[in-house]
Amino acid sequence: MPFSSTQRIPTHSQVPGHLAIVMDGNGRWATRRMLPRTAGHLRGVQAVRRIVEACGDLGVRYLTLFAFSSENWRRPPEEVSMLMRLFVKMLQKEVATLKKNGVRLHVVGELSAFSDELRELIARAEEQTRDNDLLHLTIAANYGGRWDILQAAQKTIAANPELAAHPEKLDENLFSPHLAMAYAPEPDLFIRTGGERRISNFLIWQMAYTELYFTDVYWPDFGRAELEEAFEWYRGRERRFGRTSAQVLESSAS
Repeated sequence: MPFSSTQRIPTHSQVPGHLAIVMDGNGRWATRRMLPRTAGHLRGVQAVRRIVEACGDLGVRYLTLFAFSSENWRRPPEEVSMLMRLFVKMLQKEVATLKKNGVRLHVVGELSAFSDELRELIARAEEQTRDNDLLHLTIAANYGGRWDILQAAQKTIAANPELAAHPEKLDENLFSPHLAMAYAPEPDLFIRTGGERRISNFLIWQMAYTELYFTDVYWPDFGRAELEEAFEWYRGRERRFGRTSAQVLESSAS
């Protein structure tokens, strides 16, 4: 069966067009230094600034950061409260810089769980940067991959009520536009810092063919050098997308 429009073989460049990151290890970074976990989150913000700047310099078009998962509500209440305050401060402080540097901000997730103040700041930040196109920075907040698939399925059925009687008509062309990140290509490279080897309910539909890179470096210590090391690993990957190595070589030569 030939590829559908949603199954076209992505182009493969030396730099990932879409980079997705799970920023893990803030708390453990702080604990190893006998500091409160909040200190790790504050240092993690500095790492975000470094990586956004580096991605802009290196030619990444889409950068998606997993800031707060739908499972993170299970953390101690004081830590959750601190993370919410930190999110507010970041939006208040960083949006002008993002706008100046050509970065468009997107925030995806079940935002109804956030305070009115935070939702208003998110909407304002997205509006203020909507004309930028150098780098699309997505913050996944109260996001979960299973939530994304479920909400997309609900929206697909609402937009196509005939599917209830004819489910066989459901395909990726109908479904994919309702995913939270329908505006972005699927990630080329996934990075998880902090030593864990799992994707933790992050973009589970979109990462079917994403290259997965894991590092023991904690997020507060992750910088341009570590990013370029991950990109060097990525350049060594053979991205076949179901093809044989011979077909990949033939495609590269043509």
